[in-house]
Amino acid sequence: MTVESAAPALKSLRDSADLRHLRQIIAGLNEGVILVDPDQAILWANHAALGMHGVESVEDLGVTVDDYRQRFQLRYRNNHKLNHADYPIERVVSGEAFSQVVVEVAVAGEAEPRWVHQVRSLVLTNEADEPECLVLIIQDVSARFEAEDRFEQSFNANPAPAVICRLCDLRFVKVNQGFIDMTGHDRDAVLSRTVYDIDVLARADKRDLAKERLCEGRTIPQMEAELDLPGGVTKLVIVAGQPIDMSGQPCMLFTFADLEPRRKAEASLRQSEERFTRTFSLAPVALAIGTLDGHRLCDVNEAFLELTGYAATEIVGRPLEDIGLWETPALGAALEAELEAGVAIRDREVRIRLNTDEILDCIVSTEPITLGDETCVLWAMRDISTRKASERELVSAIEAVMKDTSWLSRSIMEKLARIRTPQATPQGVGLDELTQREREVLALICRGLDDKSIARSLNVSGNTVRNHVARIYSKIGVNRRNAAAAWARARGFDGDSMPVLPPRSGAQSLETTA
Repeated sequence: MTVESAAPALKSLRDSADLRHLRQIIAGLNEGVILVDPDQAILWANHAALGMHGVESVEDLGVTVDDYRQRFQLRYRNNHKLNHADYPIERVVSGEAFSQVVVEVAVAGEAEPRWVHQVRSLVLTNEADEPECLVLIIQDVSARFEAEDRFEQSFNANPAPAVICRLCDLRFVKVNQGFIDMTGHDRDAVLSRTVYDIDVLARADKRDLAKERLCEGRTIPQMEAELDLPGGVTKLVIVAGQPIDMSGQPCMLFTFADLEPRRKAEASLRQSEERFTRTFSLAPVALAIGTLDGHRLCDVNEAFLELTGYAATEIVGRPLEDIGLWETPALGAALEAELEAGVAIRDREVRIRLNTDEILDCIVSTEPITLGDETCVLWAMRDISTRKASERELVSAIEAVMKDTSWLSRSIMEKLARIRTPQATPQGVGLDELTQREREVLALICRGLDDKSIARSLNVSGNTVRNHVARIYSKIGVNRRNAAAAWARARGFDGDSMPVLPPRSGAQSLETTA
């Protein structure tokens, strides 16, 4: 039962029996009811009305309307305080009939409101159409408005762009900062317009379905759209719609995901792939791309086909092992094992087998790359067969010359020997292990002097020279003069730039006696 259905029983309110019956009728209502006499006296309130004000008796509400105003402070939802004349209880006393007035109610002396009331009025008149009883009907909507406040706070704080429009007129009623930042629209401009003015479904890939769902107030599935922004530019987004209820009105919540960074990344990736493809195709170096798993060739460039003599249709899509590109299967297995172990190949001299079964000397390097979701290997090959042939011819010429070495100096002989048989990086002790005098003796050995000549150059005895030479041999691990000279030259010490000074008189006597 509502208060309106009990209106006939209110006609004879002055009669105590009728008042008692009325109390019984409305006492169990969920709505709060306050009865006010036209002379501003508060006659009665049900338990729901008392609970909505946090009191236990009618006297706690106030004996009169003035008392009520002093005990409870009311303000609108926008935080504006109500003037005395705007209090719902004042308006009902003045005989005004109203509905759906929403106010926040605070106990006098407290800064924050405790409740949110939705109030309407009912004026009962007598046969002369004069106000006989005034009724204030109250609903406690605190929970609903608290939920709306929480929703609005999360809506505004959510970085995901979103707008809300009413379904009755498709006018935007809320917009968050994420949408403003994404689009550059002015907030007030958005809230004064409709979805016809700012089309959030512009160029959507399922636009007809979206419009149908919007008219029906049903969920709009995710779809790509292209929003028109201020300045004539557009932005690619994913848009979706979810029906919601706000303050009792059906609305549609539109949420967006900005796809512009993805579009720019895809464009950049596409340009990068195009540049790579052009560079790959036109590179003068033989290039091939193969999968790391199975080493199947995915692509080769023209230089690779020209180098190997194969046609693209003969090798693309086939594993390197089946093609027989390497000189021996063992070589191919070793290279592939290194790649699978994560070892990049750098400037490795290998021999490959051409389509004509000819063997070619090459320099091979690899680099791991990613194509799509697959890990691949970029092979780079450079023909060095001409250089290797020249080296072999040079070695042959050196060997021919060295058959008769009587007319060549020792230093020339050693240089030719190093060209013919390149030595690895010197190992073992270094020059720093020798004393100053030992380095002087070694320098004279490199110049081709015998022990007597060294003794005269240093002005020391022959025994002293022999002792120095023996210590040098022991330190560097040789037993011949030619080996000692080769050891020194392998370390960049040829003796020509080493000044050799005879010892001072005191030192001379010591070395002579040594």
